[in-house]
Amino acid sequence: MTSHAPETERMRDAAHLHHPSRDTAPSAREGGRRRKLALSSVAFLSTTALLAGGCSSSSATGAAPSTPGADSSDGTSARPSITPSPTPTPPPTPSLDAAVKEITDAQWSRMLAAGLWRKGCPDVRDQLRRVEMNYLGFDGEVHRGVLVVNADVTASVVRIFTRLFEEGFPIRRMEPMEAYDGDLNASLRDDNTSAFNCRRPDQINAPFRESPHANGRAIDINPLENPWKDLRSKRWSPSAKDAARTEGKGKILKGGLVWRAFTEEGWVWQDIKVPDYMHFDTGYPSKPFKGPSAALSSSTAEESTPAA
Repeated sequence: MTSHAPETERMRDAAHLHHPSRDTAPSAREGGRRRKLALSSVAFLSTTALLAGGCSSSSATGAAPSTPGADSSDGTSARPSITPSPTPTPPPTPSLDAAVKEITDAQWSRMLAAGLWRKGCPDVRDQLRRVEMNYLGFDGEVHRGVLVVNADVTASVVRIFTRLFEEGFPIRRMEPMEAYDGDLNASLRDDNTSAFNCRRPDQINAPFRESPHANGRAIDINPLENPWKDLRSKRWSPSAKDAARTEGKGKILKGGLVWRAFTEEGWVWQDIKVPDYMHFDTGYPSKPFKGPSAALSSSTAEESTPAA
């Protein structure tokens, strides 16, 4: 006899495969719905991200990037820092800036051509020095001048004119006598401060060899403001305009700045028996200068003969 149970069971299992039971079908359907929802959420989030990215990109393109400090919350704008300008260096204080030089052959030739030295004059060629220095002009500006003096007075001359420069005493001009072809009167009229000059016979009032000017140991300062009285004509030279010894620009007064600067160095003012306000020398007859200790006494100055 043949059994039908196994066949029946196979048929039931097949039906179960093609027609799931009510217990399993809902679960499968629920899982499917969840997968669809998950996929839909992913798609939605992706779309949102793309849209958000597009908006951000568009906004960034259309707006200027934010600069820290460009606009503050209180509405003020940041200012660029200013670097202070460096303090300008003040110009150096003017000084005498003296330079003592030997007389060159070229300058000596010019001096000879101008008649500043000739036969009979003191043999001082090797003793003379060219002192180049600054001076304060009547215009208030600093100028460069030259005095030709004996080597033994150069240190004293530099000290004296340093003092005059620093205390603001004005000098009209300062040129060596060859600039005037040795013409004393032309130099005086030009208010020129000068020193060495072995003067011509018609211009002197002292023997050549004894003359302080002919030995480079005398200086005439601002002749117009400080004239002298010519013994031959009994007239003021170069002009009588400033003959009175009153205060005035560029004038020399007893006890004043120029007088003190020279006399404290042993120089003599007006070493002559008539007024000669422009003139300082180291003594007559001229001899080697030994500095302030060699100052002449007032009695010696009074007894000295006219000096050129």
